[in-house]
Amino acid sequence: MGTDGAASNNDLDMFGEMRTAAFIGKGITQDPTALDTMTILEMATINGARAMGLEKEIGSLEIGKQADIIAIDFDHLFTQPVYNPISHLVYAMNTLQVSDVFVAGKQILNKGEFTELDKMKIIAKANEWADKVRSL
Repeated sequence: MGTDGAASNNDLDMFGEMRTAAFIGKGITQDPTALDTMTILEMATINGARAMGLEKEIGSLEIGKQADIIAIDFDHLFTQPVYNPISHLVYAMNTLQVSDVFVAGKQILNKGEFTELDKMKIIAKANEWADKVRSL
């Protein structure tokens, strides 16, 4: 399971991809229990690593593995009340609730703000590229 942005659906929201996978599984089988939320979470993590042959290096939080970690704001209005955190990850979360991101031990998002990227510069560059494409 993954996302590739503009080539498919114009976003990079793995929470949305998990939700879509869950709905597709239920819809195709006509069985609301076809894919439980833990299976969906595993599809997005360890099984994604397994599909790439990298399950010994990535895909789960274990000693000796590389780890990219996110912190999620479960107190956000979008997800109240929280009954089942795994179910909320699959069905109720979105990228706006990711508060912190660590990649290879380095914090790149801190309380919703990028630590090293200039958001306005990125938006300006993206618009510049979009203008070039539109003019073709």
